[in-house]
Amino acid sequence: MSNQRASAINTPTTDPTSIFEHFRGSYGTELLTAAVAHFNVFGLLADESKSFDELRHALGIAERPAVVLVTALRAMGFIENGDSERLALAPMAAEHLAPGTAFEVTDYIGLAATSPGVLEMVERLRTNQPADVSGDGGAAFIFRQGTKSAMDQQDLARHFTLALAGRAKNVAPVLAERLPMDGVTRVLDVGGGTGIYSIALLQKHPQLQAIVLDHTEVLKVAAEMAENYGVADRLELREGDMFADPLPTDCEVTLLSNILHDWDVPQCRQLVNRCAEALPAAGRLLIHDVFLNDALDGPLPIALYSAALFTLTEGRAYSQAEYHGWLKDAGLTTSEMIPTLIHCGVLAGAK
Repeated sequence: MSNQRASAINTPTTDPTSIFEHFRGSYGTELLTAAVAHFNVFGLLADESKSFDELRHALGIAERPAVVLVTALRAMGFIENGDSERLALAPMAAEHLAPGTAFEVTDYIGLAATSPGVLEMVERLRTNQPADVSGDGGAAFIFRQGTKSAMDQQDLARHFTLALAGRAKNVAPVLAERLPMDGVTRVLDVGGGTGIYSIALLQKHPQLQAIVLDHTEVLKVAAEMAENYGVADRLELREGDMFADPLPTDCEVTLLSNILHDWDVPQCRQLVNRCAEALPAAGRLLIHDVFLNDALDGPLPIALYSAALFTLTEGRAYSQAEYHGWLKDAGLTTSEMIPTLIHCGVLAGAK
């Protein structure tokens, strides 16, 4: 067996973004069919425009699912902003998706109305609750005190952690390549999973040490990764609850990589504030994630990823404007986003 360590800083020779776009394409079918066959979105907008709140109240759904649904329909080009920023049917939807028009195609779309994926999406939109993929009444990819989580079960935690690392191991080398780390000696990776982002940074910058904060079963996988990549001596694996346990105050950089999109706005604000408070002077909080347009009208691949997040977590995709707002409210100075790979980028807030 070779003793050569694995590399987390070799970038892929091809860009796998399109794989993820095709994989998430089914959410477009489910959202459009739900809008047509279960919520009558286009009928509600056919007679008059509505504000976002008027539309969501007419649909009988909460704000988070309404953002996911409306953002996707806007990204598809079926809903647009009318007068006074009110939501209205785009010309294509007015001709083909409004009830009773000469060229209506809603019955055709309705053929999928009872498919399992569509019915599942309708349930998620109506309940504003993530799916229970573990089969025991709990959540899938998120931890919350008092709630069962698949990530607390050894086999499921290992499976989900390694599955999520499939994307991360492609993105991590690009993050390490493009992220300025001059003068940084310690990094806190909150909810770091396998630790692959920290591992890439450690391999790229030999002066660094890092802490991955996560839950017990996940850290078992991270320990194996640290050994395989030859950084176990510089990577501390710390069990903890990011919403409740004290955060270290001696890390110049705190990384939230694909974490905030798992949570609704109040939890996002709470976590950003906690991380900001723990930073030392001149420290940076890095948000590495995907970004919706500030107008919440696309891009379509991110709108569909937002639907995926919505069905499995308590979150959704957010815009740069939303992240900038939370960072500024936490007392941090923001800078321009640095793109990485597979729609991701890094926003920094400096103390």
